[in-house]
Amino acid sequence: MVTEWQWSSFEELNKDDLYAIIARRQQVFIVEQNCVYQDVDGIDRQAFHLLGWQRDGAQHQLLAYLRCVFPGVKYPEISLGRVLSAPTIRGTGIGRELLAQGILHAERQFSGLRIRISAQQYLESFYRSFGFERTSEPYDEDGIPHVEMLR
Repeated sequence: MVTEWQWSSFEELNKDDLYAIIARRQQVFIVEQNCVYQDVDGIDRQAFHLLGWQRDGAQHQLLAYLRCVFPGVKYPEISLGRVLSAPTIRGTGIGRELLAQGILHAERQFSGLRIRISAQQYLESFYRSFGFERTSEPYDEDGIPHVEMLR
């Protein structure tokens, strides 16, 4: 399904990559989840970005994405966020592959540091299967119940 994983710093993203990221994040987090919030939050510049592409010749489509935020920006720890997969490929295992890639990269880049996430509460068991443990009571973030989790 995903034929290419691409890790990039913000500076390494070209305009087409950035456009694909913003478009997919808007599709999933704003339109699909009916959640009005400020997606462009100033944190993208201080993160690595993992893009999962499906390529077919000159055509390519962004199917999965997450950002790995540097320690000290959002939390004292590394943070994985904006974790998403395209609606058309959910249930195929792409989310598991995406998160595994994100964890591996975070641990390589920031050896010895823990990883914190702000997870949508309904996905708590998914993240728990990767070793994350809940560290907060549920809270509302943009109208969606979330919990903080730490690995």
